[in-house]
Amino acid sequence: MTIQGSGSAQPARRLRLGMVGGGHGAFIGAVHRIAARIDDRWGLVAGALSSDAERARLSAADLMLAPERTYADFRVMAERESRRPDGIDAVAIVTPNHAHAAAAAAFLEAGIHVICDKPLTTTRHEAEQLAERARSSGLIFAVTHNYTGYPMVRQARAMVAAGAIGAIRVVQAEYAQDWLATRIEETGQKQADWRTDPARAGPAGAVGDIGTHAFNLAEFIVGQPVVALAAELHTFVEGRRLDDNAHMLLRFEGGTRGMLWCSQVAAGSDNALRIRVYGERGSLEWHQEQPNLLIHAPLGDPPRLIRRNSAGTEDVARAASRIPAGHPEGYLEGFAQLYRDVAEQITARQEGRAPDPFSLLVPTVDAGVRGVRFIEAAVRSSQNQAAWTEL
Repeated sequence: MTIQGSGSAQPARRLRLGMVGGGHGAFIGAVHRIAARIDDRWGLVAGALSSDAERARLSAADLMLAPERTYADFRVMAERESRRPDGIDAVAIVTPNHAHAAAAAAFLEAGIHVICDKPLTTTRHEAEQLAERARSSGLIFAVTHNYTGYPMVRQARAMVAAGAIGAIRVVQAEYAQDWLATRIEETGQKQADWRTDPARAGPAGAVGDIGTHAFNLAEFIVGQPVVALAAELHTFVEGRRLDDNAHMLLRFEGGTRGMLWCSQVAAGSDNALRIRVYGERGSLEWHQEQPNLLIHAPLGDPPRLIRRNSAGTEDVARAASRIPAGHPEGYLEGFAQLYRDVAEQITARQEGRAPDPFSLLVPTVDAGVRGVRFIEAAVRSSQNQAAWTEL
């Protein structure tokens, strides 16, 4: 079996990764650590894994981090790692949303590349300030909208850009889950607790948590920004402080129209992210729960299945595949692709060469700002009786 990937040269060493957040009880931190290891481009060497000093120490011990590189404060971590000759090359920020901005700013100030979970921040002002810091620093700043790393998502993007389905008319994006169908935040479930808390999650619930993924996916594939939306956010579970369901109309630059539905109370749905893109000459359809297939339906012809890493896939999709067709790839590999792409960008800088162009598809801090503007516009629109609201 051949493990595939981009054609970049073998690096001289693994890049050194630090992590902020992701300690005991954290779901997404473990996902990031696994993803970073998949392509053997990163080694986790330092961390401030919790805001609680003892939990940070115990979490670091479980991950076999050296005590001198185990920190109780991310600011201390940024300062000390920047002075070490073997300091970290990049930091992964996997905290609850409210802590993203301060942590990212500290590492940018220390001259360290940043990989930040989404949403970028909890306010537009904070996001735009952080983006300006990132741009002025010249450092790499990646936002882990992991679905952009899937091979068939990149296939769809390439086909749209090549005009395979003609000018885009309609986009339908949806992301349905049922894990918050009851008030489990009251049971001590850690993920539900912070994701339904406005102080930590920000001004939106389902919209900020999963709606941002559907929004990012739509803009990524279509290649057009959303310029305005009309949204109705609703909270079905009594007593919950943030939305758990939202419906939206979208207007894209260039005239494309769209709809977006996100819900965390959709009974029977696990992680049902789906997007359909309709053009003048055909359509494309992708389901996250069947990520290795892309449905291409040319106008007037039977639908065609394009399988990951098989005949008919574009180079950009093949570059994001690791194993032959028929062997499933999915969620962890989507994250891993972003880590591999960021590693390629950093290594290219260190070696004084141009990066593999496929590695430049990683969502940047600007995509992060778009996500925060989307959240703010959706909340504002809903508060104003679903009025059309510009991003």
